[in-house]
Amino acid sequence: MISSMTGYGRAQKMIDGREITVEIKSVNHRFFEFSPRISRSNAYLEEKLKSLVYNKISRGKVDLSLTMVQIEGMGLEVGINMPLAGSYLKAMRGLGDELGLSDDVTLTSLSRFGDIFIVRKTSDDEDAVWNAVREVAAEALEKLVSMRVSEGEKLKADVISRLSLIEGCVGEVERLAPQTLKDYKAKLTAKITEVLEQKQIDEARILTEAAIFAEKISVNEETVRLYSHIEQFRSILSSGEAVGRKLDFLVQELNRETNTIGSKAQDIGISKLVVEMKSEIEKIREQIQNIE
Repeated sequence: MISSMTGYGRAQKMIDGREITVEIKSVNHRFFEFSPRISRSNAYLEEKLKSLVYNKISRGKVDLSLTMVQIEGMGLEVGINMPLAGSYLKAMRGLGDELGLSDDVTLTSLSRFGDIFIVRKTSDDEDAVWNAVREVAAEALEKLVSMRVSEGEKLKADVISRLSLIEGCVGEVERLAPQTLKDYKAKLTAKITEVLEQKQIDEARILTEAAIFAEKISVNEETVRLYSHIEQFRSILSSGEAVGRKLDFLVQELNRETNTIGSKAQDIGISKLVVEMKSEIEKIREQIQNIE
């Protein structure tokens, strides 16, 4: 299954009093590159998220954003500043003794002094936080992968159609190549006849020259290799694995054989076909730059 390196996925859930949002996007890159945006307090999640993503994606630049919003009051605990509370109690009783008032200090009256209460953020259970984040990240990742596969199928269809065009051009080159030799032989015979002023010509010499020319312009090896590369291309596209690097190599080979045909071409028709083939190969190269 062919995958593009371009995709996007987002997921959001409320888990254990936290609203967790994960966004993941990826673009083409020669290797795997992971760039997270995570708060410093959750930095311990970075390697875990990187590993989670890498299990699904082998190539591409991946940007991941994680945000967690705590529901008000959740994750907090209230403590008492006992020394301060004791000081308030002592002061109030001292005031009562000084003014001759009865001691009616109660817990309720002490609670009116708000500064005796200390609100602290509870320590996170890292395992619990990771389990929650992993659930949301996995959902976002699946959406990303689904989009990459969908885009990959479009790339595959486009590349296959261009391979068929190239294959058709190769067949046309094979058709034109023998005619090139016939035309050369006819021109050579006419030229020698002209030089010798209608005298008897050496047929053996013409055959020798034609044989040398035929060897020089022969593209049989190149067309055979092009057919082979095209078949390999199709096979790899159907392999269901990460194929970007393999296809990049094959594009180089397609280009190499096409250039060789172009350098040997002695026919305007073949030269035009070479230009068309190189154009399609370049379009394929652009497409596979985004295949994982």
